[in-house]
Amino acid sequence: MDAPPGWRALRPPRRPGAAAVPPSFTRLARTHALSTAGDTLVATALAGSLFFSISPDAARSRVALYLVLTMAPFAVVAPLIGPWIDRRAGGRRSMVVLSGGLRAVICLLMVDDVYGPLLFPEAFAVLVLARGYQVARASLVPGLVRDESQLVEANSKLVLISGIVGLLAAGPGVALLQLGPSWVLGLATIVFAVTTLSAYRIPRTRVAAERASPVERAELRGAGVLLAASAMAVLRAVVGFLSFLVAFALRGDDAPTWWFGVILAASALAALVGAVLAPRLRRRIPEERILLASLVVVAGVAVAMVGVGGRISVVVLAAAVALAATAGKLAFDSIVQRDAPDANQGASFARFEARFQLVWVAGAFLPVVLPIPLPAGYVSIATVTGVAAFLYATGRRLSAARVASTVAAGRALATGRLANRTARAERVSGP
Repeated sequence: MDAPPGWRALRPPRRPGAAAVPPSFTRLARTHALSTAGDTLVATALAGSLFFSISPDAARSRVALYLVLTMAPFAVVAPLIGPWIDRRAGGRRSMVVLSGGLRAVICLLMVDDVYGPLLFPEAFAVLVLARGYQVARASLVPGLVRDESQLVEANSKLVLISGIVGLLAAGPGVALLQLGPSWVLGLATIVFAVTTLSAYRIPRTRVAAERASPVERAELRGAGVLLAASAMAVLRAVVGFLSFLVAFALRGDDAPTWWFGVILAASALAALVGAVLAPRLRRRIPEERILLASLVVVAGVAVAMVGVGGRISVVVLAAAVALAATAGKLAFDSIVQRDAPDANQGASFARFEARFQLVWVAGAFLPVVLPIPLPAGYVSIATVTGVAAFLYATGRRLSAARVASTVAAGRALATGRLANRTARAERVSGP
């Protein structure tokens, strides 16, 4: 018996919007998940290595040196070769492949150097490669979605993946840590090797076919974008500052290693909340208010934690900073996309991400070279973010007033010209 016209084989129902995810973005998301898992395993391994077996004072000089070396790729190399890489087909994808492959090799070397003097340079080499991967990933996302309307949602999905995979990877990492950090690094080697293979499946896109046009440069230097970039830079600097403030403070307090795991878990969960919350907030309030609220939340929680003190204050503030930084970054991406519509999103996101990585390192440098107590660190965070929130709000008002004044002047000029033309026409047609 023939099938009736229009008959189709039954298919299982799909989640609405599932087809909207391009396969190319799925490949990047898979690579991102593997990279995040590898980074989590490395962080777990370091918790049982030389990093936490020497005194904090002895570690400060080494960490400071390698943080300075970490700044070099973002301060010198990125501005010089970044645009050249963007104009090459597959340039940024090659960076992702190289980052995964080198991290696999370095983790393999770290297996035998867990308690040796080479652990510090190897660990910071992994840090540099991880930061470089983030810059490359930021530049790839715009070219892997179907249209720019999906860009912020795609970035939100990557943040969600980071949080979920980070929590999931911590379990095997902690279990293997009972056998020794070398076992964890061995697993990280395998994960990064798979990351490298996965990265080869990302399409070889050209991020920027030509140099930035004058219109693009003008849009990216607009008041709205620059103010938002400054606010986001403060949040990234606070993330770096708090990371090393907490690391040295807890080491000086002889805190058990599992406290670091609690802080990392709280930060990952808060980042998940930020990734879920930010897109919903964008439907109700402007992105600028989300970014401003991120600064205000960090300032308020930092002030409150001064009075609370103790290790629980570290967990709460770390979670607040992670939530604010995640929500603020998604809001910033949306602002750039809206206020610089003619800009190459991939190239511009890569440039901004390189600058944010640089300020992260700069923020981390302060608590390394200066033994700052936790309460003083909290006050510093509250002061910096509070001032940044005030300057951001003030700058927005001044920018809006300047735009309104320009529009009013233009209207007045147009009205005056129309009146002059009307008067001339009346004189010509008069008796």
